[in-house]
Amino acid sequence: MPKPTIDPQLHQERKPEWIKVRLPNNPVFWSTKALVSDLRLHTVCEEAQCPNRWECWGQGTATFMIAGDRCTRACGFCAVKTAKPFPLEADEPGRVAEATKRLRLNHVVITAVARDDEPDGGAGHFARTIEAVREANPGIVIEVLVPDFNGKDEALHTVMEARPHIFNHNLETVERLTPLVRSRARYHRSLEVLAKAKEMVPSVATKSGLMLGLGETEEELFQAMDDLRAHQVTVLTLGQYLRPSQNHLPVVAYIHPDKFAQYKTVAQSKGFRHVASGPLVRSSYHAADFRPELDSSPE
Repeated sequence: MPKPTIDPQLHQERKPEWIKVRLPNNPVFWSTKALVSDLRLHTVCEEAQCPNRWECWGQGTATFMIAGDRCTRACGFCAVKTAKPFPLEADEPGRVAEATKRLRLNHVVITAVARDDEPDGGAGHFARTIEAVREANPGIVIEVLVPDFNGKDEALHTVMEARPHIFNHNLETVERLTPLVRSRARYHRSLEVLAKAKEMVPSVATKSGLMLGLGETEEELFQAMDDLRAHQVTVLTLGQYLRPSQNHLPVVAYIHPDKFAQYKTVAQSKGFRHVASGPLVRSSYHAADFRPELDSSPE
């Protein structure tokens, strides 16, 4: 099967008026930035050039990216740099825990670059970070956004043994475009990762996200929704793909906010419990708006 391509005639480089980014005017933004720098932490907010970082940091929230800022994959959409990673830092879990404590968070999102250089893909580092955060902040809701660990069940089990409340792994795009958009990833492998996480810890809420505007059709988008529901995913994010640089995949289409509202209604009709859908929505945007049932979660 030939690798899909994007027709250069379809490129949409001019951003529409509804793609607006608010610049920082809140002192909390600068104090959050200083704290992250002080503790020598990385955030996906900065590394992935998230358009909402001004808003989120202005509210004193951040998504922590562990295991360094160098990824072993080179996905066509992602701004995180691809390079040989540095060794894992043993004290990083404690630094993340300290940051969540200083920020007084009641919901934290922990993500990571892909670490295919590590035998467990960085799963043990995830688990240690979850445990450190929980010890420092009893009662905090812990959400993880993980890579696929190359489909290794043992690595996934390591993360799930640490008992996160929300397990997020992004599908990113529809099946047809996956070989173009996601380096070394597999569409059905991602679905299996989500399903297996739910099987390992039935109380966990599973979550995934899709970027729109890469050339997908509505039929393909709705099929991806159906595939996620068939694999027990109940939380969905839908956002506009924005090109980080000229070296990344071009934007094929800018989806109107009215369409995002329509897609939210469609997703809800398919059984998703919580849907965030809009041009600037990202995986961690307003993550705390979704509260999983915690009656069966870790003490």
